[in-house]
Amino acid sequence: MRVRRLRAGLKGWGGVGAMAFACVLAVLFALLLPVVRSHGEGTAGTGGRGAAQGRQARAAEECTDPEKQTLSPDGADGPTVEAIRNREGARRKLVVGVDQNSYRWGYRDPNSGGDAELEGFDIDLAHRIAQDILGDPDAVQFKAIPTDQRVPAIQDGRVDMVVRTMTITCDRLADVAFSAPYFRTGQQLLAPKSSDITGYDGTLAGKKICTAAGSTALSTLKQDQADGGPAAGADLGTTVPNQLDCLVRLQLGEVDAVVTDGALAASQAAQDPTVELKGAPFTTEYYGVAMKKDADDLVRRVNQVLVEWRADRAGGWQRSYGKWLSETMGDDPGPSRPPAPQYLRGS
Repeated sequence: MRVRRLRAGLKGWGGVGAMAFACVLAVLFALLLPVVRSHGEGTAGTGGRGAAQGRQARAAEECTDPEKQTLSPDGADGPTVEAIRNREGARRKLVVGVDQNSYRWGYRDPNSGGDAELEGFDIDLAHRIAQDILGDPDAVQFKAIPTDQRVPAIQDGRVDMVVRTMTITCDRLADVAFSAPYFRTGQQLLAPKSSDITGYDGTLAGKKICTAAGSTALSTLKQDQADGGPAAGADLGTTVPNQLDCLVRLQLGEVDAVVTDGALAASQAAQDPTVELKGAPFTTEYYGVAMKKDADDLVRRVNQVLVEWRADRAGGWQRSYGKWLSETMGDDPGPSRPPAPQYLRGS
């Protein structure tokens, strides 16, 4: 419309006006062309940053299997990885958002003495990524992030990534990028052993259930209530910033049950012998490493690390499971192993 109005205004100027108009268009085209190219062209072998972002955006909109909406692995450096490497002095670290209260995942062992260091399955993975990017497994700055702050912390640039039992979901893919899955779990109920709750069924009617704000447990239960499912008659009014706070509420008798990932619930049951898992998992979910949506090279790099971590029988995924989780989840890691990774086509 603006071009047509401009042409109309030039009518009657004659040849000089027409030439001037043509020059203006030529200048505008020359200025805009680099911008168009920078957002549309790809680099050989990777499909390019713009192309990859386009695929990720379309995948989020058409999402049905969120665990498959990630970029193919690549160990090459890129702008995000280089920016991390170029940090100077004490700042030359990978900044990772984690939990410090999830037993066996990311926690400080009070019995280790002195300044207890963070340890657990997620912490092992963070060290592995730091080793790959910075050549030093200890070149990590851990930041404790509440459950409901995981996405904002990434978007605000407070952390480079979040490794914090974070489930890959379609809704979250609209805000952050995820790696391939590194763990399989499902929502499960935790309640006192003396409770008459038997699982995710009608025994939840009239019961107070605690969940973490911003968790998949809360969103799943709310959707189930709307659909008239087993949680329809339950009270979901108790939400907390961190998942461990639900266990405290349960111990104080303020709620009747906790709903969280089975992997976390098993660890909480190990901390308190008066509670137990009730029933089988009622969803299937996958943990992934979350990063900024435009950090394509970092996503690819992390996926490459995961390929090697899963394949490393001596010091990788299997060893971490045996060290941290076998006591609470059983010696057979099969149910927890993520499926063979699948990546976005053409990525």
